[in-house]
Parts: sequence; structure tokens; C-alpha cells
Amino acid sequence: MKRRTLLASGALAATACLATNLAHAQDFPPKKAVTLVVGFAAGGSADIAARVIAKKLGENIGQSVIVENKPGAGGNLAHGQVANGPADGSMLLFGSIGPLTISPHFMKVSYDPLKDLAPITMGVTFPNVLVVPASTGIKSMGEFVAKAKREPGKLDFASTGPGSAAHLAGELLNDVAKIDTVHVPYKGGAPALQDVLGGRVTSFYAAPPTALPHIESGKLIPLATTGLSRPAYLPNVPTVAESYPGFNATNWYAFVASAKTPKALLDRWNTELVKVLNTPEVRDNLLKHGQTAAPGTREELGSFIAAEHAKWGRIIRERKISAD
Repeated sequence: MKRRTLLASGALAATACLATNLAHAQDFPPKKAVTLVVGFAAGGSADIAARVIAKKLGENIGQSVIVENKPGAGGNLAHGQVANGPADGSMLLFGSIGPLTISPHFMKVSYDPLKDLAPITMGVTFPNVLVVPASTGIKSMGEFVAKAKREPGKLDFASTGPGSAAHLAGELLNDVAKIDTVHVPYKGGAPALQDVLGGRVTSFYAAPPTALPHIESGKLIPLATTGLSRPAYLPNVPTVAESYPGFNATNWYAFVASAKTPKALLDRWNTELVKVLNTPEVRDNLLKHGQTAAPGTREELGSFIAAEHAKWGRIIRERKISAD
């Protein structure tokens, strides 16, 4: 009798859970406009990709998808906003490598990326490209390193904020090349790029979407890319790894939401976003901006973020990297 009672209780709980999930699934799309939060300034790589994706997503679901730029603290303000924001599926975050896997190791943030944000799908991946203004006269990675060694502490590099992929790329190069270049953080790729173009900063580990037009015009000189292989859009630019084997600082943006969001809504957002990211016009548009669409499952993204979190945490501890 007791066993039958337990079985009945379990069945009722499962039924209630299924009913709750179905109810949440029927709430899609949200009745109010969907907000896609980006942790960097307008005009940067994250903003460009987010707007390409948001446009098609809005068309598909028949609901407005508004891109909201919230720069500050290397993207951490935006991640905190979404982690502590509405859990009704109306607010998504175009999360980035820095706030999700790097900066929580050496900065005080208002969220735990592994507990307070739920994975939806990977968005895009791409290497950064180390660029210098043409006015510097530096034309190769070798010349950059040689100058940095001759003038320790004189060369600097811009990033999209403390703990960003660009920041860690610069710190890694300092370590493997045994040089001393100075980190200059910005609130996003666009303002960083403007100061590099203006000659106020020596170099920038830039995202391809923001750098490519200026590389093509000759205003910026590409010295190296930060992935393990040369990207198709910069086939003649070497990787840092060609000079320093094993160097890898690939950038990525992924879709996440508040961890309090019901599973049914997270699953539905995965379905819709994967559909958008697999659309040929979206993939082609992203590729034109130097980014590769990389849709996947929620489980794959969760495992990836956890692995990246552990990897960068170890590197930050071993190299004693700080936000200063």
C-alpha cells in the first residue's frame, strides 16, 4: 500500500511538472517585446552580431526583439542585469567569454555565471586580430615583439574591458613573448578602435567585424590572429601560435538567460535561436563580419562554459593576472 502511495505521488508530481512546462511553453513568444542585452557599446563586434541575429529572430517569432547596449565593467554590468532580471523569457543576454568565464575570477561581480545564468546556445565564435595603426611603422608580429622588448612598458594594448578575451590575449602574449605591454581597458570595441585609429593606443586585440574595414583601407596593420588557425578572411595574416605554439585566445558570444527562467522557455529559445543561426542569410552575414555561427544544444554550451571557466581561472591564478 505504501509503495502504491509513493508511486502515485511520483506520478502526480511528474504530471504537475509536465503541466507547468506546457503552460510556460504556451507563453511563447512573450507578450511584451523581447530584450537582447549586449554588454558592450554600439558598433562593436557583439553589437553587430546581436543585431544581425535579432532582426531575423524577430521576423521568425513575430515579436519585436530590441537590442539593449549596456556597457561597463567589461560586460559584467549587463550580465548582472540579466542574472537578476525577469525570468519570463522576455530578456536574453548575448553573453561573452570575459564575464562568463574570466572576470569572476579576479573581480567582484553581482552574479555567479555557473549558477545564476542558464545556457541557451552558442552564438558565434571568432579569433581576435592584433592590429596597430599604420602610423606606428610596425608591419609584423616580430617587429612588434622586438620593439616591446627594446622599450618595456612603452607599448600598450586596448581591450573591451578587464577580463575580456582581448585583455587575456594581451596578457598571454606578455607571458609567452616575455614582453611588458600595458593594458588599456575600454567599455567596448567601438571606443577602443577609435583611440587606436587616432594613435592614442599602440595596439588592439580587435574583433574582426570592427577591424576588417580599417585593415582593408590600410589604416590598421594586422600583425596576427589569436586562434589556432588562420581565418578564411585573413589568410595571409599569421596566427600568434605560429610564433608561440599553443597560443589560443578565441573569442565567442553565447545566448544565456536568468537561471530562474522555466526550462520549457529556455528549450524554446534554443529551438528558435538555432533555427536563426542555421539560416544561410544570417550565417553569410555574420561571416562577412568575420564571425562564424556556432549553434548547439543547451547541454553543450553549459559544458563548454564550465570548461572555459576552469581553464581561464587556472591561467589567471598561475599568471597572477589582476583587473588593474
